[in-house]
Amino acid sequence: MDRALCICTTMEEFEGVHRLATSYDNFWATVGVHPDTEGLTEPSMQDLLDRAALPRVIAIGETGLDYYGMEDRKGGRTVADLEWQRERFRTHIRAARACRKPLVIHTRSASADTLRILREEGEDGPGNQAGGVFHCFTETAEVARAALDLGYYISFSGIVTFKNAQDLRDVAASVPMDRLLIETDSPYLAPVPYRGKVNNPSYVPYVAKQLALVKGLDVQDIAEATSRNFDQLFLNGGNAA
Repeated sequence: MDRALCICTTMEEFEGVHRLATSYDNFWATVGVHPDTEGLTEPSMQDLLDRAALPRVIAIGETGLDYYGMEDRKGGRTVADLEWQRERFRTHIRAARACRKPLVIHTRSASADTLRILREEGEDGPGNQAGGVFHCFTETAEVARAALDLGYYISFSGIVTFKNAQDLRDVAASVPMDRLLIETDSPYLAPVPYRGKVNNPSYVPYVAKQLALVKGLDVQDIAEATSRNFDQLFLNGGNAA
């Protein structure tokens, strides 16, 4: 592991995330509010743009939609009650397009709306697409193809090493090498053999090894491709500060 993107999930934590990113030459930061966060500062587009203009901030997110558990709730909130999530997502997309920085997208039990909103906000047409990555990917092959068709990258976490994740490994096998990324999603989702423990960046090679297995490649091929893809997506081919 020779570079890392420090993910911001609330406006309150941005200062600490940014401080970490500016402390190391191979660390960078995002700015955004996780879709499942409530009760904290709701960012305006200008809030996001002001922070995106700071040194070492190279992406907008984590953003997206999270409907997990909604289908099992009785008498509680429904997907229709989550319009605030959808509006927040639109704000992040518009900020990313305005500052020409990619999106880090979280989608859980919400892939149809995630893709629909991206298309409605212009991510499927010619012009000033933000682009980005579907991070910690756990969706179907059909969702992966739709994301790839929009020009997005797909990132896999330790989940791809889990015994019960064969369907996800099949998806990973189909993702083109030039659209592939790997991650931790720390402190969660430590890969096998550390499943259930606190995750950390030193475990990323286990994700790379699993992807090498499903693609029939050497782990070094995965390491080189994902490093190159990181540079291409987030650092303008290695030229960003």
